[in-house]
Amino acid sequence: MYEIAVIPGDGVGNEVMNAILYVLNTIDMEFNYKNAIAGNECFKKTGTTIPEETVEIAKNADATLFGAVTTVHGQKSAIITLRKELDLYANLRPVKSYPGVKTIFNDLNFVIVRENTEGLYAGVEKETEDGATALRVITKKASERISRFAFDYAKKTGRSKVTAVHKANVLKKTDGLFRDTFYEVSKDYSDIETDDRYVDAAAMFLITNPYMFDVIVTTNLFGDILSDEGAGLVGGLGLTPSANIGKNNALFEPVHGSAPDIAGKGISNPSAMILSAVMMLDYLEEHKAARAIEDALIEVLKENRVVTPDLGGNSSTMQMAKEIAQKLI
Repeated sequence: MYEIAVIPGDGVGNEVMNAILYVLNTIDMEFNYKNAIAGNECFKKTGTTIPEETVEIAKNADATLFGAVTTVHGQKSAIITLRKELDLYANLRPVKSYPGVKTIFNDLNFVIVRENTEGLYAGVEKETEDGATALRVITKKASERISRFAFDYAKKTGRSKVTAVHKANVLKKTDGLFRDTFYEVSKDYSDIETDDRYVDAAAMFLITNPYMFDVIVTTNLFGDILSDEGAGLVGGLGLTPSANIGKNNALFEPVHGSAPDIAGKGISNPSAMILSAVMMLDYLEEHKAARAIEDALIEVLKENRVVTPDLGGNSSTMQMAKEIAQKLI
């Protein structure tokens, strides 16, 4: 039995979490769910967006499922706090085409590996006389371990190329360190093709020739931006999952936010949450269950009969989840 921390969050986070729990309860596996709170609704009740109890539940779980949270200006980010507290240094964001989904490209399958703990998201900011400054923190330790994670991931999943994305021509010290460390690590993986791109060029190539990428490894902000661009190539954020992985813990979440404009309507696309759970099952090495759920989702997408409005249908979140679950029985 696996101990799974469940943090629905706010808005559609609750809706997509209910959907994936329904699907998971269909498969022949036992989970002990530990519910926890985070986000803006949590702040209204407790005065904090992420209680210490929630952090402890996530630390002690075999894995964490995270929905989505609303973060109001001035509040502490619950998800960034969890990433830091659990040292979830690697953010995996697949960019994969699925049949039955209207996309720019219908046969993409690459992965962005984003350093998850530093860069501009280190949160080192201060006000100045003229405005404000933010410190971009890049360390050799973090650059080395995220590069090694990317190469190990490529090797484990049978991928043949890793591309570092940076801006070392301008950010000579910080991104220079990141690039040089990447190439140092690459010497231990001579069987994997290695190259690098400036982030602006990489952004263009994602649109003009995304097939040149297999695994991209990059810094925190660049990874955040490029992965959303990648999502746009394969149908949008509603189909894009992610994993946050550290040495001892892992958290899985859809890339989309809490979508307050549609929250409560029951029409949010559960695919990204379901695919995040597929990534969780792969992390737990329950590959058979992972493939079964992904295949069931693919079948529902192909049929394009019981799908949410963003996918061209008129079904609710739970109707789509139940259709996926039915394929698993």
